[in-house]
Amino acid sequence: MSPELISILVLVVVFVIATTRSVNMGALAFAAAFGVGTLVADLDADGIFAGFPGDLFVVLVGVTYLFAIARANGTTDWLVHASVRLVRGRVALIPWVMFALTGALTAIGAVSPAAVAIVAPIALSFATRYGISPLLMGTMVVHGAQAGGFSPISIYGSIVNGIVEREKLPGSEVGLFFASLVANLLIAAVLFAVLGGRKLWAQGAVPDGGDADGTGDGGGSSGSGDAKSTGETTGTGTGTGTGGVTGTASSPGPTAVAVRPEPGAGGGLGGTVLNPARIATLAALVALVVAVLGFDLDAGLTAVTLAVVLSAAWPDDSRRAVGEIAWSTVLLICGVLTYVGVLEEMGTITWAGEGVGGIGVPLLAAVLLCYIGAIVSAFASSVGIMGALIPLAVPFLAQGEIGAVGMVAALAVSATVVDVSPFSTNGALVLAAAPDVDRDRFFRQLMVYGGIVVAVVPALVWLVLVVPGFG
Repeated sequence: MSPELISILVLVVVFVIATTRSVNMGALAFAAAFGVGTLVADLDADGIFAGFPGDLFVVLVGVTYLFAIARANGTTDWLVHASVRLVRGRVALIPWVMFALTGALTAIGAVSPAAVAIVAPIALSFATRYGISPLLMGTMVVHGAQAGGFSPISIYGSIVNGIVEREKLPGSEVGLFFASLVANLLIAAVLFAVLGGRKLWAQGAVPDGGDADGTGDGGGSSGSGDAKSTGETTGTGTGTGTGGVTGTASSPGPTAVAVRPEPGAGGGLGGTVLNPARIATLAALVALVVAVLGFDLDAGLTAVTLAVVLSAAWPDDSRRAVGEIAWSTVLLICGVLTYVGVLEEMGTITWAGEGVGGIGVPLLAAVLLCYIGAIVSAFASSVGIMGALIPLAVPFLAQGEIGAVGMVAALAVSATVVDVSPFSTNGALVLAAAPDVDRDRFFRQLMVYGGIVVAVVPALVWLVLVVPGFG
């Protein structure tokens, strides 16, 4: 048996054990990386740790730390109420506002994970307070980021168009952008209809400062409390076993929201007032956006720095924030991506791609490359996968039977639309940012939904973009 095949079978075993024994999949993946890397790939510890996603580790820790402080001091409550007033109480519009916001950020040049890191915590805090499905809100944020992700001035768009130019393939910058925009917009519309958007729209507007049930809370959070959701449906997770593939992509129904009133706040944005801690936290969030988008600073390191400053200034509000960092999610994502790094180091991904590229039927090879891009990208870098797959497609594109413009667009959409997977950077950020949810259940929902996207979208984009022979 070849080393590449052994490494794939071990990955399957990791999924099976995580599903049946409720063991954290990240811990299993670390053990698998050690075993396969040492015994099969002949890697030393440095070779194994080369795949450890240190940048993603810092992003997950930093962003969840900063927004845990924002929840503790009531800043996210203030943002939620302000958002409701902005859309005149139409809660159903908020998912679309978040979709458009992340799309605009990536379209003007923000890296997709950076845009998601900025928007997701606010969006999911809103979802918790107003009984919106966290799956709906989280996926709207990710699909919004990908909708704008291939504009001619975006990071993804610049990279893919550069690869196309380097390989001397016909290209269309506008066609690539609109392919991703339309695909993600259609997916978002389906999600909105299926995951409770119609019910939210039927509810109409909530009273100014009111909750999802229209009763009004009479106040924001206290200085150290979160907005807590009551009556939330709990999942079947065990607390530590964040690795399973069972469950469905259906979301819990809207839940009533109870928020402790702030003494003496009285009126105005549901009773939530801007005290010095909240003003400083809002300034920190603005600083995060400016630092990441304006100065290209690392989102994780910037968030950690801002969180430390807030903790030093208001230690009472921030005392529990470190404990609210999504440590189980950090272990899960870092373990799985370390094992994927071992697969890349030993050539498993290249081996699979070259095997598909050698198929003599161009249309069949095209759809298989789309699926490989989707499957691998669900666990690894979308840009890295596109950079590897587009050159692999060059030999049969040169035959003239497959349109280059449609094939490149299909590969780009297939490799990025799956970023809703909880193992990808964007999916991991959504999972880590969701407050007051059963993380085991939410993890399973994201994984099931990600599996549906992997199974369906590559075939659809192949049918729409590749089969007609565009380009």
